[in-house]
Amino acid sequence: MPIHEQSLIRPENLKTHDKLVIDGIDVSGHWSTFIESRVVTDYNERLQEEIAALPGGEHIHRCWQCGSCTNSCTVNAVNPDFNPRYWIYLIRLGMESELLRDKDIIWQCVSCNKCTYACPRDVFPEGVMKATAHWLELKGHTPKSKSMHFDEEFSEQVVATGKIEEGRIIRGFFARTAQPLMQPWLIEMARRLARHLPIKLGMLMGLAALIRPRTRRWGKARRALEEYVDEQQTKQRAALGLGDLVEMAKAELNGAGKRG
Repeated sequence: MPIHEQSLIRPENLKTHDKLVIDGIDVSGHWSTFIESRVVTDYNERLQEEIAALPGGEHIHRCWQCGSCTNSCTVNAVNPDFNPRYWIYLIRLGMESELLRDKDIIWQCVSCNKCTYACPRDVFPEGVMKATAHWLELKGHTPKSKSMHFDEEFSEQVVATGKIEEGRIIRGFFARTAQPLMQPWLIEMARRLARHLPIKLGMLMGLAALIRPRTRRWGKARRALEEYVDEQQTKQRAALGLGDLVEMAKAELNGAGKRG
């Protein structure tokens, strides 16, 4: 089998013979490099549908594999193994086992959106990467990433109060990820900010951290948001075949509440 793009073939699947003679011709070394034959039996025919059901993955079907996303990717420039084009290719083929081999680096997308600006088909590759990372977490293939913890902390604060209080988000994020609050970079940032921050603004920020203000008449909007989020999460889990697990979890929580 010819090797069209060797960078996409995993080293363990390339076989080279140090000494090999075929029909009297010496093809030792790189001349005898072959791709090891294998049979994939665990296709997930619904993999593209599952990714498309998650926020950001809706337009994955538009990809025509031009490579603009990977070519412009900030992370790929540092780590060539980070390859959005290749992962989209695997997802569309349903090659779940191949995708899982890179599960520990897919979440490293930094959301610079260079890929999104470069994409000629409006696939929104950054969204696909986030959807894929979320899929890995929902399926139990990886633990929840720090970026997902941050997104949840941010979203929960918006839903609860209709406002954003940066200090509370940072504290909540550090608590979720078991990180100490007193970090050198944060202390230094606070010192520099304190030197230039107007006194009145500093007092308002401190007060907001204590009393947790809310947007006026936020109750109705909060309930609508909570209902929408719950509805979307139910749809997403159903699309991933996790609907039964959700119902079991709800029943267990209800049972615990009644016992309490």
